Amino acid sequence: MRVSQFFISTLKEAPAEAEVISHQLMIRAGFIKRLTSGVYTWMPLGLRVLRKVEQIIRDEMNRSGAIELLMPAVQPAELWQESTRWEQYGPELLRMTDRHDRNFCFGPTHEEVICDVVRREVKSYRQLPLNFYQIQTKFRDEIRPRFGVMRGREFTMKDAYSFHTNYADLEREYINMYDTYSRIFTRLGLKFRAVAADTGSIGGTGSHEFHVLAESGEDAIAYCPQSDYAANVELAEALAPTSPAPSAQKPLNEQHTPGAKTIAEVCAVLNINAAQTVKSIVIEGQDGKPVLLLIRGDHELNIIKAGKLSQLKQPITFASAAMIREAFNADPGAIGPVGFAGQVIADRALINMTDFVIGANKNDYHFTGANFERDFPKPQFVDLRNVTDGDPSPDGKGSLELCRGIEVGHIFQLRTKYSEAMNLSYLDEAGKKQIIEMGCYGIGVTRIVAAAIEQNHDEHGLTIPAPIAPFTVVLIPIGYHKNELVRTAADALYQQLSAAGIDTLIDDRNERPGAMFADMDLIGVPHRFVIGERGLKEQRIEYKGRRDTQAQELPIAEVMTFIQSKQCAD
Repeated sequence: MRVSQFFISTLKEAPAEAEVISHQLMIRAGFIKRLTSGVYTWMPLGLRVLRKVEQIIRDEMNRSGAIELLMPAVQPAELWQESTRWEQYGPELLRMTDRHDRNFCFGPTHEEVICDVVRREVKSYRQLPLNFYQIQTKFRDEIRPRFGVMRGREFTMKDAYSFHTNYADLEREYINMYDTYSRIFTRLGLKFRAVAADTGSIGGTGSHEFHVLAESGEDAIAYCPQSDYAANVELAEALAPTSPAPSAQKPLNEQHTPGAKTIAEVCAVLNINAAQTVKSIVIEGQDGKPVLLLIRGDHELNIIKAGKLSQLKQPITFASAAMIREAFNADPGAIGPVGFAGQVIADRALINMTDFVIGANKNDYHFTGANFERDFPKPQFVDLRNVTDGDPSPDGKGSLELCRGIEVGHIFQLRTKYSEAMNLSYLDEAGKKQIIEMGCYGIGVTRIVAAAIEQNHDEHGLTIPAPIAPFTVVLIPIGYHKNELVRTAADALYQQLSAAGIDTLIDDRNERPGAMFADMDLIGVPHRFVIGERGLKEQRIEYKGRRDTQAQELPIAEVMTFIQSKQCAD
């Protein structure tokens, strides 16, 4: 491709609303242009990257045995009402009506549609298993779109859905998809982790997320450097302490803590650290009565874990100030379990705590020297908190560390959540009707581009992996329009590289060399050859890799062998 016949629209500065580096660089490199909030036009350079990502995904999905189809983006409300998600999905579902006042939505996902396809086509066990996938535009009406295409409203997704006669076969395909995703992200050249995850609104049982590791990631990941264990912090188990609890040494004592309502304020007044305190969180119970949750002062409540407690109202609802005042005779920040007649559930990190500080159910007062059983009944102990750095790994093979990740893929064992709701069945060998088991497997295609940039950039622009760079090689001829020797050599090398199937860009603009270098660094072309008259007279050419600090001279005759070896290394 010649730059003179292409379209490059780079910028020196990113707009002020671009918050993260991927958003800034995608706009500066001319990959995307904003149309409206959370909706972007993919410009020619960005589209080349997007298509390369799609092709790697398509290659590996086909290799896995999955079958590609394409489902409608606009879906009738009847299907979503059948699955009960029309009301449940919430305001992220973009609803619309046609000229006949029939309700539709712009699909954020396609479980309902693929179930309708399969129930019309599949009747017998002989037709199973099946795995259908598509690469298609989705729309989710995010309340606050941000970070460019990282969390946009319109996006491209690869979603796949598998159908099975039994759970054992679903597990087999789940492992197949896990391995397929691992190959995809490896081929994309990304540093990633597969982590055990919560199933969320999609539902089902088993679930793994695939995260590109980056400090700008929205998700916290817990992993063990000494093993393969990794999990989203929402799901990572915090093990109970194994050391025995020390004997109580202090009497229960009411201390005046004027104005102290937060853990930090209490610690400051009493000159203690947060690990010596217990904070009280009041949640509405299933019966409408308050339930008291106890967490160590330096730990954070995990809402996902709390949401799995049968005693609590779903979704989790924090008690109002009025409810708290009625139950504890004190305001939030001064409450605790001493004298509370309701149900108390404690995080298991508290099992071996003694002589701790807790609210006294009296404004501006806290108890010191509080102990289980002696001062209030022993509560139920469960895992309620987020794990922290240094916690023991649940697999028993080391300690946990925390990092940030950008979720780019998610696989689920849906089981029969949708097939039961939508009457998705088959006839078994005995002619008996059976419910189909399902799996669901998604990849955020547009998000991958942003995630790759978050992980691969420098002060000059993009350094994204060669397999998804917009071009593999750029030729920069110095004085192309003025020097026939340079022009002839550049055109010949361009033809040679293109004929060998190497994705080559020749910058034939009448621009200063510095401007051309800056543009090619910004857009992230991994291999650059500079062709100048002085080098040509010595039959040499200058090469510089995008990540290299220094250029090097090469004999022109060795260019093809050299770049082919570089491609193999990439």
